Amino acid sequence: MGPVSSRKQSIVFIGGGPGGYESALVAAQLGADVTVVDRDGLGGAAVLTDCVPSKALIATSDFMSRFKAAGRLGVGFEGTGDDQHAEAHLSAVNRRILTLAKAQSRDIQAQVESVGGRVIQGTGRISGPREVEVTPDDGEARTLKADMVLVSVGCTPRVLPSAMPDGERILTWQQIYDLQELPEHLIVVGSGVTGAELAHAYLGLGCEVTLVSSRDRVLPGEDADAATVIENVFRRRGMKVLNRSRASGARRDGDGVVVSLEDGREVHGSHVLLAVGGIPQTSGLGLEEAGVEVNDGGYIQVDRVSRTAAPGIYAAGDCTGILPLASVAAMQGRTAVAHFLGDHVAPLNLRGVCANIFTDPEIATVGYSQADIESGKADGRIVTLPLSTNPRAKMRNINDGFVKLFARPGSNTVIGGVVVAPQASEMIYPIGVAVQNRLTAEQLASTFSVYPSMSGSIGEAARRLHSLES
Repeated sequence: MGPVSSRKQSIVFIGGGPGGYESALVAAQLGADVTVVDRDGLGGAAVLTDCVPSKALIATSDFMSRFKAAGRLGVGFEGTGDDQHAEAHLSAVNRRILTLAKAQSRDIQAQVESVGGRVIQGTGRISGPREVEVTPDDGEARTLKADMVLVSVGCTPRVLPSAMPDGERILTWQQIYDLQELPEHLIVVGSGVTGAELAHAYLGLGCEVTLVSSRDRVLPGEDADAATVIENVFRRRGMKVLNRSRASGARRDGDGVVVSLEDGREVHGSHVLLAVGGIPQTSGLGLEEAGVEVNDGGYIQVDRVSRTAAPGIYAAGDCTGILPLASVAAMQGRTAVAHFLGDHVAPLNLRGVCANIFTDPEIATVGYSQADIESGKADGRIVTLPLSTNPRAKMRNINDGFVKLFARPGSNTVIGGVVVAPQASEMIYPIGVAVQNRLTAEQLASTFSVYPSMSGSIGEAARRLHSLES
């Protein structure tokens, strides 16, 4: 159904990232009066400094890696000389990446404006009940009336007081696209998703890379088997991984950097990349004065339809601390708008979220995890199928990776899965469909797959779940 109110509702979006612009499109299509206030450009960090640029960098790195692996497929470079090789020109790579990101941002703004939305470049803050004070970059502050406000302001990179970024040698993930030359030796501090992805990217581009991890393994929050595969691949390709090594600081040292570890060791390199999490950009928005609850970490507290504690004020995206994914931010925002306007809405279901880590191989997940099953949080059976037995994987010289499925005993309903493979982000979708729609392993197994295909391993894993049940 559509909006229940005949009066045109006014909605102001503070922040134009995925949580803001995606929901602004929905709001305009549902007949609302839409204004998006954004500081840096529509698309937010996801488009301008995070997801789009980093994945474009990784795609470039993976292209380089295919050249290096060509010899194993019987393909080589012809011509004279023994030192023929592919080489990354970082200034050209970064120029392409930033051009791509800005073009995507322009396309998003054009899309919002095409459905009747207004975009104001500037800042916004909640100044009173149903009011937003907007300060455009090119004009005087003014107050907008708003029946609904959606806050989607994202996060900024966390830094260490003892390792303040200078934009030249000590860098956050938002500053790396200003580099003109490939680092000789990049030290990456932080082995979560951002750290692992960018360490992989620069290794593939030809850098010496040292990854500093405070935990027992890289990607500590991910499936343990998947993380082990990635760490082994990192080491095999020449990355130095320092586990159980917490960084205490970083400093410039001539033309290089020195990263100090808490145990007294020092790591020397040419550049250091800090990937130690983010901080929500929620200060100065008038949230507390408006009655919005913000926790000690600065994250806005919301319910499953994105409502805050203040009437008419919703929030979406990384600033809520729910799950730092662009897809989740967009779903939160769309849910908020649908709830406010009286359209059909379902509460946010995090079990249906497909997530991906863009290393090589990639790690894709959905639903319950093996840790959930082993801890008793979920009741499930587990089947793991290595990709080394898959005929398409053999053709592509893929030796690392697996498909893992989880199903509920009795009903055999698929409740989760993990894929570790090249383009696992594409392979996880059928498992996501199964989890979201409560399909059984039998239904998944009886669905035709192409032969030969990587996705054939999903069907085979489902058949093995069926044989375990019967």
